[in-house]
Amino acid sequence: MTVIKNQVSIDKPIAAVYAFLADCNNHEQLMPESIHDWSSTRDEARFTIQNMAKLALKVDRREENSEVVFVPAEKAPFDLTLRWRVTTRGDAATTAELIIEADLNMMMKMLALKPLQKLVDNQLEALKKTLEG
Repeated sequence: MTVIKNQVSIDKPIAAVYAFLADCNNHEQLMPESIHDWSSTRDEARFTIQNMAKLALKVDRREENSEVVFVPAEKAPFDLTLRWRVTTRGDAATTAELIIEADLNMMMKMLALKPLQKLVDNQLEALKKTLEG
């Protein structure tokens, strides 16, 4: 299993960060320009990655003010789990961590590792920017 992750500190209470991440409708704001045809509900998101694949992700589990876990809603090119973890850093600050666990063979790992790390980094940067204004 390949694990790609990063984290960011956000100057917002944990409840606000968790509430944002727990709703799939908000995740469109975190996506890079290469994402098209976005549609979502609170529990599921569907989108196309430019020149790559269509993906549908659904919430597998929510643990209030702790973690939101997404898994494919349909057959994906490889097994994948996205975990958003939030931990408090006092009353007005939160650490948000995005972890992607992907079952990649050697060839897929060579192709996908850098784009997946870039996706993680960009989503965390967008989350901070969106929530902190």
